[in-house]
Amino acid sequence: MTKRQLAGTAAILLALSVPASAQDDTPTGKRPTVSRDAPPSSNATVNLINLLVKQGTLSEDQAAALIKQADDEAYVARQATRDATTKAEGAAKAATTATDAVSPPGTKRVTYVPEIVKKQLRDEIRAEVMAKAEKENWASPGKYPEWAQRIRFYGDIRARYEGDHFPAGNLPQENYNAINTGNPFQEENGNFPPNLYFPPFYNVTQDRNRFRFRARLGADVDLSDGFSAGLRIATGDSSSPVSTNQTFGGNGGNFSKYALWLDRAFIRYQPVQDFVATVGRFDNPFWSPTDLAWYKDLGFDGFAIQAKHEVDEGFTPFFVGGAFPIFNTDLNAGLNTVDLNGPIKSPSRDRWLLGAQTGFGARFDPETNLKLAVAYYDFTNLRGKLSSSCLVITVIDSCDTDLLRPLFAQKGNTYMRLRDIPTLTTPVTTLDYQFYGLATDFRPVVASAQLDFAQFNPIHITLDAEYVWNTAFDRAAVAAVAVNNFAGTSTGAAGPFNGGNQGWLARLTVGDKEIKHLWDWNAHVGYKYLQSDATVDAFVDSDFGLGGTNLKGYFIGGNVGLAENVWASVRWMSANSIAGLPYAVDVVQLDLNARF
Repeated sequence: MTKRQLAGTAAILLALSVPASAQDDTPTGKRPTVSRDAPPSSNATVNLINLLVKQGTLSEDQAAALIKQADDEAYVARQATRDATTKAEGAAKAATTATDAVSPPGTKRVTYVPEIVKKQLRDEIRAEVMAKAEKENWASPGKYPEWAQRIRFYGDIRARYEGDHFPAGNLPQENYNAINTGNPFQEENGNFPPNLYFPPFYNVTQDRNRFRFRARLGADVDLSDGFSAGLRIATGDSSSPVSTNQTFGGNGGNFSKYALWLDRAFIRYQPVQDFVATVGRFDNPFWSPTDLAWYKDLGFDGFAIQAKHEVDEGFTPFFVGGAFPIFNTDLNAGLNTVDLNGPIKSPSRDRWLLGAQTGFGARFDPETNLKLAVAYYDFTNLRGKLSSSCLVITVIDSCDTDLLRPLFAQKGNTYMRLRDIPTLTTPVTTLDYQFYGLATDFRPVVASAQLDFAQFNPIHITLDAEYVWNTAFDRAAVAAVAVNNFAGTSTGAAGPFNGGNQGWLARLTVGDKEIKHLWDWNAHVGYKYLQSDATVDAFVDSDFGLGGTNLKGYFIGGNVGLAENVWASVRWMSANSIAGLPYAVDVVQLDLNARF
């Protein structure tokens, strides 16, 4: 017998066995004690449940919950019966009064309400009382109100040890992101005074050990008529779009508190199961089985639609499309610049990502599934442009294309100079303070595939593959303006430009699809090759090679469940640069994960 059936039986017995003097008790009143050692009760229901507890069929907690549920339902039943009787008596009195009004004086009548009418009234009133009790939860005081039941909270916490190990032979890698988000760098143009400082560089020679954590808390809310909404906050060293990791000892150290960021905020409309429209900041709407083109934790700002439909058994085409603002200039329209007519404002150049993806899922049999997709993305106003002739005398001067520099980047993309600064010594001396922009447009095509074998269920064998090709890349045009990604020579001088516009990733995973329970497990191994300008380095994996493009190498890892929704992970990634100066790093990560 199920718990629900037991509760129903208990409710009937309670309604019959509780004395009339006790039938006005509210559900919050004192209930009979349930225990393995409880003495016999005058209530047959309690005796029955105590017997089940003694036999081990029910635990004491289950039995107590069962008595509470049965008592609540019995209370509702008694309330319905009482209201039915009152309404029946009222109807009978009304009928008698109406009859007396038209009957001759002295007529004697006996009131009679048919049993079928009483039953009908009882059923109607019981339905009304049950509906009211369900909505207002007065029959179950410990239950959340109806509006609160439409909110689902969720979250996760991850503690991580990370070791970053650099082999001998690495050469300094210039940090263009540090320049673009700080002061421009003075290049040497032979003028006085000369720059005695090197540009900022990434540390690629000193091994590093870090302890980090990530914490996220979110809520999904069901609204009405197909609408829902969501919010999520997360930790993070900065507002980086590709990392919510917080390093212990960061933010000034000395056990300083850490910041929380608004990581998701969206409204979603889903009128039918196969169509979804979302606006706000939300998860990547495009299907992407790997981190080759998009990092898995990346949030998208803007608007997206997702549609799918099973046209034949096991065959489901799908489509995704959206528009996403990457950078929006403020109403002040940029920095002040100066020409012969006085100060002017730089033109506004908003940046957008437009994307579309189509594909299908196919189930060949219950154990074999294939999914394929092709996507096209168009980044607008992302490529840098050389400014008009610009007089730069101090570090605070600006030029009319300064806003085209990327304000977040990892590493790998090819850069160009943004400022056209003439060399003058009179009447003023100009200095070559430079910002840097991306040297190419980005219109990548991404092909994705996943083949899943479940013949050994629950063990799966999954093959993931992805390929990216930047169709807007023009090697000759990029080489003409590039300031990095040149091949080295035996003399140490820069050779020809050797960046590229393609990338691919292949991965094999064996084990459980998800890690939820104790001893669930999976393991994976793969290879990644991503040239410098195959896609925008700001949005790709932040762990492999410590982030960015222009990287190739192997990775291997695994997960094992330690308890319900608690699991451990280990991952090793070995990356090397493809173009430019020699660079290599091995990254080891040990994680303890929990979700709720």
